[in-house]
Amino acid sequence: MAERVVIIGSGPAGWTAAIYASRANLEPLVIEGAITEDNRQKGTLPLGQLALTTEVENFPGFPAGEIVPYLDSSINKNRRMMMVDHMGEGVTGPELMELMRQQAVNFGTRIKTDDVVSVDLSKHPFQIKTLAGEELEALSIIVATGARANYLGLESEDKYKNMGVSACAVCDGALPRFRQKPLVVVGGGDSAMEEADYLTKFASTVYIVHRRDEFRASKIMAERVLKNPKIDVKWNSVIDEVLGTDTEGVTGVRIRSSINENETDELEVAGYFAAIGHTPNVDFLDGQVELKENGYIKWTVPHRSNTSVEGVFAAGDVADDYYKQAITAAGSGCAAALDAERWLALKELH
Repeated sequence: MAERVVIIGSGPAGWTAAIYASRANLEPLVIEGAITEDNRQKGTLPLGQLALTTEVENFPGFPAGEIVPYLDSSINKNRRMMMVDHMGEGVTGPELMELMRQQAVNFGTRIKTDDVVSVDLSKHPFQIKTLAGEELEALSIIVATGARANYLGLESEDKYKNMGVSACAVCDGALPRFRQKPLVVVGGGDSAMEEADYLTKFASTVYIVHRRDEFRASKIMAERVLKNPKIDVKWNSVIDEVLGTDTEGVTGVRIRSSINENETDELEVAGYFAAIGHTPNVDFLDGQVELKENGYIKWTVPHRSNTSVEGVFAAGDVADDYYKQAITAAGSGCAAALDAERWLALKELH
C-alpha cells in the first residue's frame, strides 16, 4: 500500500513537515537518513546541519534558561541517554532537533533510519528505493534533504567543527566565543563577503583568506568589504591548517602563499568560517526534478513549495539558496505539508 506522504530528510524542514502532516492525519513516513561513516564525512547524518552546531540563540521560543528538566521529560529515554550534557543556557542544535523529532513522533510520525538512494518520479505512485534495499511507494513526497556546507577538506577543519569551525556566520557569529575576538573567513565570493561583513558586528578583526588577488564577488559586495576598517584581506593565500587545542578549540590558522608555497604565516583567531558555498543534497533525484542553475531545487509556483513534478514538494535548504536559516526551513516545512495535504485532497487521494 502506498504511503500518502513520504518526507525525505530530517532537519528543521523535515520535522516541521512531519508535525503538520501528522496533525492532518496523513500518517507521514520520514526517512531520516542512515548513520554511516560516509554521511558523517559529508555532514549528512540524521537531524540535519543544525545537529552539527552547538548553541542556538536565534530560534524563537528558546531563550537562555534552564531546559534540562524539559529535555528529560520530553525526549524518548533511549535517545536522551545518548545526548551530551546540556551546556547550561538556551538550547543546542542537537537538542532542538531531538525536540522536533520527538514532537513529530508524538503526533504519530513513523521513521526509517535509512538513506534514499533513488526515486522514480515518472509514474504514480512514486517509487522510492533505500540504502537497505527497501522499496516503497508514495502518493506524495516532500524533499527536505537540505544542503551541506562545503569545506576545504582539511583534517583539522573536521577536528574543530563546533569548536570554532563554522560555515554559518549568521547562526554562530554572535556566540560568546567569537565576540571581540579575531576571526577568519575563507572564500572570495558573495557569500564570503556577506559572512565577513556580518562578523564585523561581533569580532575585533575579520581576516579574509583568498587564493587570488581579486574577489569573485560582485563589485558592490567587494567594495563594501574593502572599505570596512575591521576587515583585513590576505590575498594570494590558502589555509594550510586550522590550529587549536582540545580544550580551547580554534586558536589560529596557518596560511600558505598560493604563489610561493614555501611562504607561510600564522594568524591568531578564535574562529574559522568556511564561506565557499553549499551543495544541495539532490543526487538521489537523478535530474527528475527541475533545478536552478546553482543546483538547488526550483520552486515552480510563487510562494508555494511545488516542484516541477506534480505531487513532489520541496522544503528547506535543498531549495532555499537565499535565507538558509533553521527558522525559514521550518516555515517552508510547514508550507510543504499543507501543500501536500491540499494536493492529495484535490486529487481525492487524502
